[in-house]
Amino acid sequence: MSMSNVPEIYGSLVFDDRVMRARLSSDVYQSLRKTIDENADLQENIAQAVASEMRDWAVEHGATHFTHWFQPLTGVTAEKHDGFITPSPDGGVIMEFSGKELIKGEPDASSFPSGGLRATFEARGYTAWDPTSYAFIKDHTLCIPTAFCSYAGDALDKKTPLLRSMQALNRQAKRILKLFGKEVRNVRTSVGPEQEYFLIDREMFEKRPDLVYTGRTLFGAMPPKGQELDDHYFGAIKPRVIEFMEDLNNELWKLGILAKTEHNEVAPAQHELAPIFSSTNVATDNNQLTMEIMRKVAGKHGLACLLHEKPFAGVNGSGKHNNWSMATDDGVNLLSPGDTPHENAQFLLFLCAVIQAVDDYQDLLRLSVATAGNDHRLGANEAPPAIISVFLGDELTAILEAIKNDVPYEGTEKVTMKLGVHTLPRFFRDTTDRNRTSPFAFTGNKFEFRSLGSSNSIACCNIMLNAAVAESLKQYADRLEGAEDFEKELHDLIRETIQKHERILFNGNGYGEEWVEEATKVRGLSNLKTTADAMPHLLDKKNMDMLMAHKVFTETELHSRCEIMLENYCKTVNIEGHTMVDMVRKNYLPAIEEYLYSLARTISLMKSVSDQVKCNYEISTMERLSELTDYILERVKDLEKALEDLKGYTSILETSEAVRDDVIPKMEHLRKHVDEAEMLMPENSWPFPSYGKLLFSVN
Repeated sequence: MSMSNVPEIYGSLVFDDRVMRARLSSDVYQSLRKTIDENADLQENIAQAVASEMRDWAVEHGATHFTHWFQPLTGVTAEKHDGFITPSPDGGVIMEFSGKELIKGEPDASSFPSGGLRATFEARGYTAWDPTSYAFIKDHTLCIPTAFCSYAGDALDKKTPLLRSMQALNRQAKRILKLFGKEVRNVRTSVGPEQEYFLIDREMFEKRPDLVYTGRTLFGAMPPKGQELDDHYFGAIKPRVIEFMEDLNNELWKLGILAKTEHNEVAPAQHELAPIFSSTNVATDNNQLTMEIMRKVAGKHGLACLLHEKPFAGVNGSGKHNNWSMATDDGVNLLSPGDTPHENAQFLLFLCAVIQAVDDYQDLLRLSVATAGNDHRLGANEAPPAIISVFLGDELTAILEAIKNDVPYEGTEKVTMKLGVHTLPRFFRDTTDRNRTSPFAFTGNKFEFRSLGSSNSIACCNIMLNAAVAESLKQYADRLEGAEDFEKELHDLIRETIQKHERILFNGNGYGEEWVEEATKVRGLSNLKTTADAMPHLLDKKNMDMLMAHKVFTETELHSRCEIMLENYCKTVNIEGHTMVDMVRKNYLPAIEEYLYSLARTISLMKSVSDQVKCNYEISTMERLSELTDYILERVKDLEKALEDLKGYTSILETSEAVRDDVIPKMEHLRKHVDEAEMLMPENSWPFPSYGKLLFSVN
């Protein structure tokens, strides 16, 4: 496909604003836009008119079915397909799709995670059309983005709380802007999620049960070469990967997903795709679609796309950087400092709101990215630590320091970069560097939340971030709306906020052990290393009070989510543990035993030929492998017992703690011995493809 065709195919499978404007009557279109832009109620006759045109458009593009596409608490999307066909009196069929079918669906809700919100026999659930996210066609099916709730009205999905959090922030941000004399219809958060992933050969993927069942390698010795030379990062992209990326872009562009940047990442076989910003709700839908399409396109090219946070030990894992900003409906970025940020009071107030939100609710941000997979990645020398902090850079830090101390800001002059070659252009150096070790970094006109794992839905962290910032803004609006002297109260508020929350600001190396010491013991920041540590804080009183006050969650929804996330953590590790046991007993131990037998035969044969043959290599290898076989057997028994013991715990909290403290250490211990055995075995005697084959097989 040539680039000249991109404008033609872009959004061709999306019932977007261009299509609606062309196909809907003016009255219907304006009414629908009012619903989307101003949260106005959707009229039934409007829904019927939209449904009729949506059906005709979908059928023209080859669709035969429709589905309410939603995001349950499984972390992936769900869809139940219904045909457009309806019997006609003459024995034929007609293609029908009503406004009622557009607005509401009734999928069975009993088999989705509910965290105790409902019993299994309470099966009825509802999906409700989200008109703020455009419908699209996938696999000959019209997909209608929807929210998902129970019969009692409890949110059973990730979209509903996300929409609520966006509404909460919008409400409070408009109050602040009104104080600055600005009336706007909407303040929306926007996100551009950078997606990291691995590509390996499909045939080798299918030979690894651990990859098939868990998405990561549970065993594997490091190859002679990993990422030490830093030669893969931004390196020339291999032809097979280029073909995959071109096909992926083509499919994403058809769905109106603004995929823009692609490159090799740090680890061998690792890559990244980054989109252009879109509203948080749409970006969340698009990212879920992107992950699905990545896997599908990879299969067409004989590849497997790995989205696990740590598919290979010893090399960098994969994250998903959540670039977050706030903007008004007329396009004004509220986090843009302008040319003179120290004179921009509005910017400084919104900046302070984010700083305060991150400090006050650091535990919520941490738990919003907590999963069994991400626990392997956070804190390693590849990803931010589990400690949440904010990086602002030198200029903004100096400005806030001047405000805190009530002294004039001296300013930072722009420095011209001179590269010593006359033909190269001169350019201004940015006033601040980038900090890859920071979990929450200001990058010019947005914040980059770098702690997300690659398989995470971006909904979770944005729910917490939106709600926390809304709470800061609410406190500011409550104070400033009643101020006698607005200018003085504003100055005092900004200064007090900086003084109170400066502990969360850190521009240094987040990987250093000295930072962990300083952050926890000097600054009093939390260090929630695992999902089992982090998730229970969702039910802390301050967190529940805030989320309920802004109507992002109800009390029962919060309890259910804590239960679901801890249960998911336990189930994930349980599957991994049983996969390890299965691989050891069925493959690794028999393979080692067979090789030991061949060594014994070799030694016996060589000794029979000559008593002078020492067989040092064969004997020493045999002795060590025999020792390792005994160790592996004992360790696999230990793991089996730990997994069995999980059945005896009565609460999910106790189970998660046992997983953290007992099961995972035993898994690591077992792996250590198996990986050592791999280094002593011939490659053709080892039952599974090695790390070297997996990481360097795609050309």
